[in-house]
Amino acid sequence: MIADPVPPVFLPTLADLARGRVRSGLTMAPWWWEPLDDAPPAALPGAPVDVAIVGSGFTGLVAALTLLRAGRSVTVLEAGRPGFGASTRNGGQIGSGNQKFRVKTLIAMMGQTKAEALLREGVAMLDHIEALIRDEGIACHFTRCGRFRGAMRPAHYEAMARDMEDLRRHAGVASFMVPRAAQHAEIASDLFHGGSVLPDDASLHPGLYHAGLLDRVQAAGGIVAGQAEVVALRPEARGFTLVTPRGRVQARDVIVATNGYTQHFDSYTRRRIVPVGSALIATGALPPARIAALTPGGRMYGNSARVFSYFRAAPDAPRLIWGGRIGHNAAQTDPRAYAHLARDLLATFPQMADAPVSHAWSGRIGYTFDEFPHLGRTPAGVHYAMGYCGTGVSRATWFGRKIAQQLMGAAEGASEFSDLRFPSHPFAALAPAAVPFVEQWYRLRDRFAF
Repeated sequence: MIADPVPPVFLPTLADLARGRVRSGLTMAPWWWEPLDDAPPAALPGAPVDVAIVGSGFTGLVAALTLLRAGRSVTVLEAGRPGFGASTRNGGQIGSGNQKFRVKTLIAMMGQTKAEALLREGVAMLDHIEALIRDEGIACHFTRCGRFRGAMRPAHYEAMARDMEDLRRHAGVASFMVPRAAQHAEIASDLFHGGSVLPDDASLHPGLYHAGLLDRVQAAGGIVAGQAEVVALRPEARGFTLVTPRGRVQARDVIVATNGYTQHFDSYTRRRIVPVGSALIATGALPPARIAALTPGGRMYGNSARVFSYFRAAPDAPRLIWGGRIGHNAAQTDPRAYAHLARDLLATFPQMADAPVSHAWSGRIGYTFDEFPHLGRTPAGVHYAMGYCGTGVSRATWFGRKIAQQLMGAAEGASEFSDLRFPSHPFAALAPAAVPFVEQWYRLRDRFAF
């Protein structure tokens, strides 16, 4: 008996998605998950452990690996599958972790000495992730490809040039400017008024990076238990009890490493983190020459808008990955929530209207009220590392190691970010609901230049 053939999947085009005319064919999950395998949830430990880590993203796994290699027993608890959150949902772009403020602004806020120390630690974050991937032998397409940031307006180009000069002067970061007349050597778009290039910025495949970290943690004897959401955290005489639907875990110390997915068990971090939706789309497979023609610089890409886009070619397939904020006028499982990404992509690459779209997905960024990342210890004695504000690949990796070292009392755990006050806000509970309105205001400012 001959089996019925599998019906072909007809993918919508970018033009279809931009108009909200998508009914089927779109996979609502990250492209990065394609090479990953699901595994049954690991069993919870039957005895108390030295450290329980809540969150199995880059922060949690690097912290776990650091502790395990120092002889501690560690269990990592995850509400979904390991790496379910932003660690396997981001764009895989890696910078120094200092992109939230211009250098001049940072100096005005912190003073020159502190600002330079923060900038230098950001550079160390980028070097550290490269060394970790090399030393652990993690195959995740890491490359120092550089980043091009397009200027949306001529004034943005001039501001970028001054900031790149300041970054070189105060932190030794290499960069160069690309005028509008030469930008086609970097990107096949006429949208921008030139741009800046940070040649030492990097990229990776976040799904494979996470899988490599997970493998190293398990090989070192750590337990990474998925489907084990922490619903309560109770201080005890000798540590903490963490309550999950699958059972309880007792630990001497706890690290909260959930970033934008912080749960309700810890009020201290919940009042200080604002979850902000981020979304990405991936095109279907395209001729490699077409991808190369769009991005001849072979870099990571972004722009200078307040509500900015970031994009890249996939490292393991001829596809374009495009990211930005999530649409708020539809459910995140509704393709219409991603229509604005297609419109933004087509504003940059109008020649892509006929390109197919295969994947759309979203995740949560952990924003802080001061736009700095934070690590430390709560008044209740719980360690935390979070608040990466959209630049989490290098920051999460660095902070995972630092918070583990701080927990162990190691001198290497010192960080310029440790002494920053972690602010809350009287209306913190209302902040998530306000995010769509703030983003819309920023979009209006981007459109009308005010």
